[in-house]
Amino acid sequence: MKTRITEMLGIELPIFAFSHCRDVIVEVSKAGGMGVLGVSGHSAERVEQELQWIDAHIGGKPYGVDLLIPSTYQKVTDGKLDLDRLLPEKQRAFVRGLCDRAGLPPLPEHEAAQLMQDAAREINMTPEEGEALLQVALKHPVKLVVNALGTPPKEKVRELQARGIKVGSLVGKADHAAAQVAAGVDLLVAQGTEAGGHTGTITSMVLWPQIVDLVAPLPVLAAGGIGRGRQMAAALALGAEGIWCGSIWLGTRQSELDPDMKARLFKAKSEDAIQTRALTGKPCRALKSLYTEAWEQVGAPNPLPMPIQTLLWTEPRLRAQRAHAVDWMTYPVGQIVGEMQGETSVREVVQGLLEEFLQSVERLQKLTFGE
Repeated sequence: MKTRITEMLGIELPIFAFSHCRDVIVEVSKAGGMGVLGVSGHSAERVEQELQWIDAHIGGKPYGVDLLIPSTYQKVTDGKLDLDRLLPEKQRAFVRGLCDRAGLPPLPEHEAAQLMQDAAREINMTPEEGEALLQVALKHPVKLVVNALGTPPKEKVRELQARGIKVGSLVGKADHAAAQVAAGVDLLVAQGTEAGGHTGTITSMVLWPQIVDLVAPLPVLAAGGIGRGRQMAAALALGAEGIWCGSIWLGTRQSELDPDMKARLFKAKSEDAIQTRALTGKPCRALKSLYTEAWEQVGAPNPLPMPIQTLLWTEPRLRAQRAHAVDWMTYPVGQIVGEMQGETSVREVVQGLLEEFLQSVERLQKLTFGE
C-alpha cells in the first residue's frame, strides 16, 4: 500500500501500533507497519532497556515513541516519595476502604513503601520528565515522535526534524488542530472518543473528516474504534492516510497484560469501555470495574490531578492483582474491546485487518462499477 504516510516514513503498510509492549512494537514493524512505544509509563532507565531490546530485535525496521505531556499536571517527586504530602487523606482513606471492604489483602508492610516508590518512578507525565525520556529515545534510531497530550513546542519540533525524525500529535477536536499545525508537526492523529486512554467526546466518524479537511494537506492518521479491516477502509475513505490502533493489540500473545486482565477484556462488551477520571485524573476510557464504579457513587471524593491520581490507583491496582480479584481490575481500552473474543497474535491481527480491508474495497468496487 502507498499513502503519503507510508512514503514519509518508509513503511509498507499504513498501520500504526501504539503499545507499551516492546514485543508488539517489533512485530508490527516487522510486518510492514510501524510500532510506536508508549514510554510515559516507564522510568528513563527502563525506556533505555526497552529501546535497546527493540533495536536488537526489530531488524532495522522503523519505529517510534509516544510521550504523554499534559498541559496541566502536578509533579510527583523530586526524589524520595512523600505520600503524606502528595495524597490527601480523604482520597487515601477512600481507596483503602474500598480494598478493605472487598477483602483485598493489604500490601506486605515490608514491601509497600518500595512498591510505591517504584511506581512513582514509572510515572513520567511532566514536561521535564517527558524531555528526559525523549533524550533517552534520541540515543536510538527512532523515526517518529508523537505527543499524546497538548502541543509540542515549535523549537522542539524543529530540533527533532533537523535530526530526520518526524513529529506527530494526537488531537480529539478541531480546536486542537490549529495549534499543532502552527507548531509545525508532520502529521496528526485524529482520535475519536471510541479510543482507549485519554480521549475527547467526538466520535471518529465525525472527527476524522473534520481534521482531514481542516489541516490539509497535512497527513492524518485515524484513531478510535479501529480493529477490523472494514474500519480501516472507512478511515481511508474519509481521507485518512493510515490508521493508529492501540486497544486491539492488548488481546495478543505479545501483549503486556497478565492472563486475568486479558480474560476480563475477552468477556467485555463495547459498552463496558467507559470514560472515567479514576485512573489518571483526566477523562480516560478504560474497562468498567468495581473500582471505576466506586468513583461514580454519591459521596466519592474528587479525583486528584494528573498524575497524582495515577499514583493513588497504584495500591488498589496491586492489591487486586495479587488477590486475582478480577472484578476490581481495570485497564485503558477502547470500545473495540467488544470485538476481542480470545487471544491471538500480532501477525494475525495485521493479516485480518488487511484481508477484511481488501474485501471491503472489492465490495465498494462492485457497488460502483458492477460485476
